[in-house]
Amino acid sequence: MKISDRLSAMAMHASARFTVRYGDDLRFAGTDVPRPTRRRIPTRHGRVTIYEYGERTAPAYVHFHGGAWLMRYPQMDDWWCRYVVATAGVRVVNVDFRTGPYVAYPVAQHQCHDVAAAIATETPVVVGGFSSGGGLAASVCLQARDADSFTPRLQVLGVPALDLASDVPSGAGMISPSLRAMVRRVYFPDPATRAEPYASPVLADDLTGLPPAIVLTAERDTLRADGDSYAQRLREAGIEVVHDLTPRVDHYFLTEDPVRARTTMAMVAGHVRDALASD
Repeated sequence: MKISDRLSAMAMHASARFTVRYGDDLRFAGTDVPRPTRRRIPTRHGRVTIYEYGERTAPAYVHFHGGAWLMRYPQMDDWWCRYVVATAGVRVVNVDFRTGPYVAYPVAQHQCHDVAAAIATETPVVVGGFSSGGGLAASVCLQARDADSFTPRLQVLGVPALDLASDVPSGAGMISPSLRAMVRRVYFPDPATRAEPYASPVLADDLTGLPPAIVLTAERDTLRADGDSYAQRLREAGIEVVHDLTPRVDHYFLTEDPVRARTTMAMVAGHVRDALASD
């Protein structure tokens, strides 16, 4: 790893709590939900802290935050966790997995799977995330299927990063080719692994046997092709898919159109509630 990449990634890692403001204007519900409780879950790469919102005995939505596998800051999605608890009536488990530059692939993927599998021993689960967290959720579902460890009832993939073997399109866009290149050098340093299914779920040979999916994409997002392709491939594999495209927005698809976001968020929460209420 270049020293310049390491220093840049360390800066992103350390500054996220001060710089990330995504979602501050999306606190439509859940502000009165009590502060989450902390718990530590064993994984094959050490113990991982989780933040649990809602009743401990309730079925769980297990959430993986974004941040390009470089920002370790689960609180960036506190607004979403609170919203899901308040509107879906479920428990939310927000996972503090490790990120680059201090670990590399597949540590975060393994930790997220192992946490979700542990929660699944307690209660039915849905998994989901935004951006790199959406890629992690898709990876968790593939790992769970392949290992026969547990079966999520639904996967929620918000503007997911699903193809780390390919370059993103050049031109205007929040997720730039230079950012993608740094993510690959720092968190996916071995080019031979970038096309593996758990790194790039959209490149998996077989998508059969996966949970139903909600795939959320944004019209101007350079990651849109990842979500569009995955939704199509899941349908071709016989998986039930809800594919929702927010028009005229980039990667921060909910913040950029908070009016439409109310509809999108309510739709997702409804599907989470229904998935976890089913027998």
